Amino acid sequence: MNIKNMIIVGMADLNAVRDPGVLTTLGLGSCVGIALYDPIAKVAGLAHCMLPDSKQIQNNSVEAKFVDTGIIKLLGLMQKLGANRRLIKAKVAGGAQMFAHNATNESMRIGDRNVAATLQILGGLGIMVIAKDTGDTYGRTVELYAENGAFIIKTIGHGNKSI
Repeated sequence: MNIKNMIIVGMADLNAVRDPGVLTTLGLGSCVGIALYDPIAKVAGLAHCMLPDSKQIQNNSVEAKFVDTGIIKLLGLMQKLGANRRLIKAKVAGGAQMFAHNATNESMRIGDRNVAATLQILGGLGIMVIAKDTGDTYGRTVELYAENGAFIIKTIGHGNKSI
């Protein structure tokens, strides 16, 4: 992998690339990393969303911050690069419960709520989630390869894997 082809997606950010590009986002805790991929056009898209629902927040102008608006914006960006929405599949990572002492407080279960919103919105759009690595109590860094849709998940103390 040539490092010049790697694009960093920040927190509350998203991006899309064609092959041979690679997208990466660092430090997914309760945030969710939503990877979308069209295997025919070889277009990959990655969003790093912090919260499940833009309608619950007054200052919601940063679309990538929210699962509901981030997914829609990411699909549009991918379609501009030639992706066919009917061919796009999804992989999801993150959504950890980073503060175990608040695990019973529903408002603090942001990770679970992010994952649930992601699955609901993708399902409603007819986009199949073919793999996920979510929950638990540790952070993740991910890489999404436009060449083949590989979604590499790196953790500290829990190993690395491709889903």
